[in-house]
Amino acid sequence: MDNTVIPIIAAVVGLIIGFAIAKMMEKGKAARTIGNAKKEASTILREAKKEGENIKKDKIFQAKEKFLELKAEHEKVIIGKDKKIAEAEKRTRDKESQIGNELSKNKRLNGQLETLIKENEHKGEILDKKKSEVEKLHKSQVQQLEVISGLSAEDAKSQLMESLKETAKTDAMAYLQSTLEEAKLTAQQEARKIVINTIQRIGTEEAVENCVSVFNLESDDVKGRIIGREGRNIRAIEAATGVEIIVDDTPEAIILSCFDSVRREVARLSLHRLVTDGRIHPARIEEIVKKTEKQINEEIVEIGKRTVIDLGIHGLHPELIKAVGRMKYRSSYGQNLLQHSREVAKLCGVMAAELGLNPKLAKRAGLLHDIGKVPNSETEVETPHAILGMQWAQKFGEKKEVCNAIGAHHDEIEMTNLISPVVQVCDAISGARPGARRQVLDSYIQRLKDLEDVAFGFNGVQKAYAIQAGRELRVIVESERVNDDQAAELSFNISQKIQTDMTYPGQVKVTVIRETRAVNVAK
Repeated sequence: MDNTVIPIIAAVVGLIIGFAIAKMMEKGKAARTIGNAKKEASTILREAKKEGENIKKDKIFQAKEKFLELKAEHEKVIIGKDKKIAEAEKRTRDKESQIGNELSKNKRLNGQLETLIKENEHKGEILDKKKSEVEKLHKSQVQQLEVISGLSAEDAKSQLMESLKETAKTDAMAYLQSTLEEAKLTAQQEARKIVINTIQRIGTEEAVENCVSVFNLESDDVKGRIIGREGRNIRAIEAATGVEIIVDDTPEAIILSCFDSVRREVARLSLHRLVTDGRIHPARIEEIVKKTEKQINEEIVEIGKRTVIDLGIHGLHPELIKAVGRMKYRSSYGQNLLQHSREVAKLCGVMAAELGLNPKLAKRAGLLHDIGKVPNSETEVETPHAILGMQWAQKFGEKKEVCNAIGAHHDEIEMTNLISPVVQVCDAISGARPGARRQVLDSYIQRLKDLEDVAFGFNGVQKAYAIQAGRELRVIVESERVNDDQAAELSFNISQKIQTDMTYPGQVKVTVIRETRAVNVAK
């Protein structure tokens, strides 16, 4: 064997031996580690058992405490229920005793009632006997009275009824008069206060012109251009606008005449444009008139919108706004219709506030109360303006209170709410105030004569005078034919006759004067 191989074998053998020794050492360490782990596990198990037993003891102790608490609460509830049951049993026993007492009382009362019924039956029999005796006695007395007076019972009854009727009528008139006077002392004073307070807070204009407008010119030379060759220009203007143009000797002015103020305004503005432009011929006239009509329609809508905004009225239908705007170009007895409606709306708002009503609703009804006076077509003219206005308001969705106030402000229909009389009163205030309306002299005089003729239609009237512009009627009666009670009755009857037969703004006071004179002459 070679000497080099022996060291190698020895080294390998040493390695094998070292590896085996290392393995043996590792096994010893593992055994020791396992033993230590077993000891630690047993220690942990013992500690866990101890801790578990402690936790178990704590839980059992807590459960016992909770059980004792629940038991104590349960005992309290049971004690409370027992107490309530005892109280209920006591109340029941008390009620039973009360019922027993009442039953005994009722038995006693039933006995007393039976006794009273028997006594009443006995008394009733006695009364029936006495009644038959009284009837016999009454018949004999009536027969004796008929023999003595020479009248039958029916004749005497009719005469008594007639005399009682006259007496009752006189007493009723006196009572009515005193009641009216008493009401006037309280109600009239409050009503005057409200009306005066309302009127004082409204500023208004006077009456306006009705059927003519004056168009001023810079010089009289323009008149010839307006007339045109053989009058063709003026005829074209009249045909396009429906307005009569009067050219006379008035210096630097021509007169436009038409009952419709919208047409007059269209003619006036058209003439102003034509004169300013200088081109006046039939074709140009038609073009200008159409433009002016369009402008007026836009202005009507703008006026309506401005009016409802000024009065604080919201949600009005566009067609009703147009109707409000058209009222600017209408008049009633010389009073501008839009000015009148604005005035009535303000009065209604103030008066409704004084009376505790809805002022916004009253304003709305006051503004719309005369929209029936601006109809859209000729077929609507035949319908009374109050009814027509009510129909429009219903058509365009106004409230029932507003519709009724519009239709009832001239008593065409029955009033169904408190806004309606407010609108009627404010309409009368606006129309009856001094300067509000212009009256023709003939119709004014005729109204005064009609007032006096109403008074002369009653018996016993000697003289009658309508004074204070028809606001008062003084009636002088014959003292021999009319006594004081009849004078009061005559005053009432005349006022009712005027109210039913005549149409007038405001109120008419009827004063009946009865005078007696004793005249002697000393010689």
